[in-house]
Amino acid sequence: MTHQSLRAYREAVRRKIAFLVGMTGLLVVLWIAGVVVGSVSYPLEDVLAALVQRGPETQQLAVWHVRIPRVLAATIAGGGLAVAGAAMQSMLRNPLGAPYTLGISHAAAFGAATTIAVGTAGLEGDILSLSVETIGAFVAAMTAAAAILFLVTSREATPETLILTGVAIGSLFSAGLATIQYFATDAEVAEIVYWTFGDVSRAAWDELPIMFTVFGLGLGYFVYNGWNYDVLDAGTETAQSLGVDVESLRIRGMAVASLLTAVMISFVGIIGFVGLVAPHIVRMTIGGTERFLLPASAVTGAALLVAADVFARTVIAPIVLPVGIVTSFLGAPLFLYLTVTGREYWR
Repeated sequence: MTHQSLRAYREAVRRKIAFLVGMTGLLVVLWIAGVVVGSVSYPLEDVLAALVQRGPETQQLAVWHVRIPRVLAATIAGGGLAVAGAAMQSMLRNPLGAPYTLGISHAAAFGAATTIAVGTAGLEGDILSLSVETIGAFVAAMTAAAAILFLVTSREATPETLILTGVAIGSLFSAGLATIQYFATDAEVAEIVYWTFGDVSRAAWDELPIMFTVFGLGLGYFVYNGWNYDVLDAGTETAQSLGVDVESLRIRGMAVASLLTAVMISFVGIIGFVGLVAPHIVRMTIGGTERFLLPASAVTGAALLVAADVFARTVIAPIVLPVGIVTSFLGAPLFLYLTVTGREYWR
């Protein structure tokens, strides 16, 4: 490597680190905003007092049991969905790959709704029922992922075919979800509809450790296999020539991404397009080297969802919008742009 090439490499690494640090700083600012502002805003000094168990009891309860869990849930869910989206794009070599656009989110919603309808999930405070709901979402998400993997490994499907397959899968599971709602009781329908809106406010302190554990393990797995995904970006034949078991890598990766998606959706409902938008922001800014792409996508996705939640709480205050509505408004234009232009933001 020449001196000039080495200098260019170091400059590129510095730029990537600067982006990651900058997005982390933005996330911290958004954390503060998420605790301070809302349908009822509190001065920063009052929030700081509530954090040390001082001030009015109602304010302490609002900060500790409503806003902080909400901000943390948005952070973990946004980061998890973004990591899943970034990994899917690399595994499928498809710029439109994401849990939402490939129909996996709809499948997870169908699985969770099924468990609610049969009465084994959705009971507030029941850890067993929450676990069953997560398993139902995961099984349905894996079914959708298996269809995508079948096309990738045996049919050599084009990116366009994969997106059309995702649309078909999403439509199929949406029809199944509508069927469940049609035959469900009024209480079950209300619970399913509320769940599918996508709302980080429902996650409480008890659920956050589960979400964080799955997120940490998923991110760790993809970062550990980052070199394999870098090689896979160069093409299947190149990866195989370097000793990468591409089929096994994709199957295991899709399983982990599906679990990550299913768990996040199980606790916060359908959050659209975060898994698509965040990785593309990172790719357009610092490129697609996996060891930077994955953590940067996690931070960017977390910042996007926290910002969307703050916006949802303040845009027509005191009415609070479900955050899934805001993320759909954010992600749909980018989805259409990528579909029309066909641009790919790979290294």
